[in-house]
Amino acid sequence: MPERPRSEPEPPTLLPPLKHMQIADALGEEIRTGRVRHGRRLPGEQALAARFSVSRNTVRAALRELNRTGMIATRSGKGSYVTFDGRPVDGQLGWARGLQAQGIQSEITVLRIELVCEAVVDESDDAADLIAIDRVRRIVDGPAVSYERSRVPAIPALADLPSRGLVDGSITQTVIAAGLLVHSAEQWMGARGLTAQEAEVLGRGVGDLFLYATRVTRTRRGELVEKVEAVLDPAHFELHFRLDQGRA
Repeated sequence: MPERPRSEPEPPTLLPPLKHMQIADALGEEIRTGRVRHGRRLPGEQALAARFSVSRNTVRAALRELNRTGMIATRSGKGSYVTFDGRPVDGQLGWARGLQAQGIQSEITVLRIELVCEAVVDESDDAADLIAIDRVRRIVDGPAVSYERSRVPAIPALADLPSRGLVDGSITQTVIAAGLLVHSAEQWMGARGLTAQEAEVLGRGVGDLFLYATRVTRTRRGELVEKVEAVLDPAHFELHFRLDQGRA
């Protein structure tokens, strides 16, 4: 008896994102691109529900997601305000903000901006043309408290960075102006003694124990936005992580 032809298995069906996540993504993109700026109040729940043709409960769920990721802060009876200021949401240290929270004013000095050829993330990567931006942060009228070494891609929009400098003295504003928008971030933290070169820049002793941070941010397409390695004075910086219950 001839065998019946075997039918091919049906391909898995990909479910669309939940509606509240679609709304959170849409509002998040507007915030990241600067269309809704830091400190601005979002439209009310009723206005957002009408805009996206959903219930107010769905809008509330979207706002909770934006609040969870640090994009907004919701104040009871006053509405939701944008707290994202252009820096990566996940894994951010908020170095200058951390000092300001202690009532400490800091200033930053650019040590160099130049074209280099280095591995993009680690030694296993192929070397690529990058723009090196090395900076030291000091307390006003006080000691140096961090040494930050950033690398951004040497794309055409940033090729003249060594000659023209940073936009408003900010790497974040510079990469945004070049069309590089942060979508994801990874960060590694540890502690180690200062190298001779780091000790010289910071005016400290070789082997002094400092926090050590590496952060890599990428666009939605996975392209490099910035890699920054920093050594941070533990007398002025601390780590803060938040774990939401029910999330990996």
